[in-house]
Amino acid sequence: MKIGSEWWTSPTESENGRLIIVTGRGGIDEVRNSGKYNIRVEVTWKYPGDATGMPDYPTSKVMEAVQDAMTKAFDKDPVAVLTGIYTGDDERNWIFYTRSIHIFEKKINEALADFDLLPINIYTENDPDWQEYDEMREASELEG
Repeated sequence: MKIGSEWWTSPTESENGRLIIVTGRGGIDEVRNSGKYNIRVEVTWKYPGDATGMPDYPTSKVMEAVQDAMTKAFDKDPVAVLTGIYTGDDERNWIFYTRSIHIFEKKINEALADFDLLPINIYTENDPDWQEYDEMREASELEG
């Protein structure tokens, strides 16, 4: 199954008017249309943001390393696909679509094993129609 590596970035606003940088993945129609990736997983890292709600440099560097580790793990074994990243308003959210919560949990634990305790929360929800992905695309088209 072909998983695209095209990414786009667009600014948007949180409900309280703060800047959010949205980074979305394109080229994933084959994954979406397969009907196998029906569970949305949101990995959230809350941080003390600066005046604009963005992370400081040291935090952003650790976030980048965490993202690289997750991307590497799921590119090697695509049980989940990273589809979007939201940064701003004092948090970063990585959005995945997965086939199995249990396998996702195992793979993310392996991917992040080299890091000290991370301030992340994980939320899952059935989303077979990829509603969140569509909303992210619509929001970015309105901005762009």
